[in-house]
Amino acid sequence: MPFIEIKNLRYEYYQPGCEDESSPAIKDVSLSIEKGSFVAICGINGSGKSTLAKSINGLLVPTSGKVFVDGMDTADDSNIWDIRSRVAMVFQNPDNQIVSSIVEDDVAFGPENLGIDPAEIRRRVDDALTQVGMYKHRNKGAHMLSGGQKQRIAIAGAVAMRPECIVFDEPTAMLDPKGREKIMKIIRQLNSEGITTILITHFMSEACQADRLIVMKEGQVYSDCTPMEFYSDGELVKGAGLELPPVIELRERIRQHGVDIPSTVTDENTLIEFVEKYR
Repeated sequence: MPFIEIKNLRYEYYQPGCEDESSPAIKDVSLSIEKGSFVAICGINGSGKSTLAKSINGLLVPTSGKVFVDGMDTADDSNIWDIRSRVAMVFQNPDNQIVSSIVEDDVAFGPENLGIDPAEIRRRVDDALTQVGMYKHRNKGAHMLSGGQKQRIAIAGAVAMRPECIVFDEPTAMLDPKGREKIMKIIRQLNSEGITTILITHFMSEACQADRLIVMKEGQVYSDCTPMEFYSDGELVKGAGLELPPVIELRERIRQHGVDIPSTVTDENTLIEFVEKYR
């Protein structure tokens, strides 16, 4: 059985005063996500990707259809805490997620609310801060951290809950390139350790790092394939309203000059390796 199973999901935002007061952000979406996988979800603004993300751990309850997490129905109130202990979320703005003034207190907040033994909380906090490279900042005030550091603290807070899955809803959108790179390194590491990873992003270079790419358009699944398959089809990318990642665009320009560069070249490292061998 898939870890996450979505069946005919529809979600409508209520907009009072509009001619059609209900606005469907998700329209009849069905898909499944296997445990341990790394899935990126992309789409232009308004495509429904963030609504889909919030439906996965019960932040939004389906207007119709079903969402199951490890066999549990997200619409059943009795399941909600079990679901959220399995599926953590990290949002775009870290300032909206930090609830304590001291770093280690913030990371401990989730486990404390689960009633976990204090000695175990101490271990979890230390382990989580070490994983995201923020252990030495554990006694600092959160207000003293950079945006990228705050986002790493938010991730540590999710990791300390020991979830089976983490949904990252555009976690790098407010960061500079160096900060984005650090966050993506952490995300890849967490997935390599067995955590099911769902990444909502509008950075195509980040989507390339996933094993599977789901592209949303107008509230529906427009494409569901590997990043390599998607970015190898220019018409498919254009139809989604997206742009090729810079590395893919450069790869295609190199091809136009008669160089037979393989479609497996989808990131900077493989491009550099190919160019060095080609020389």
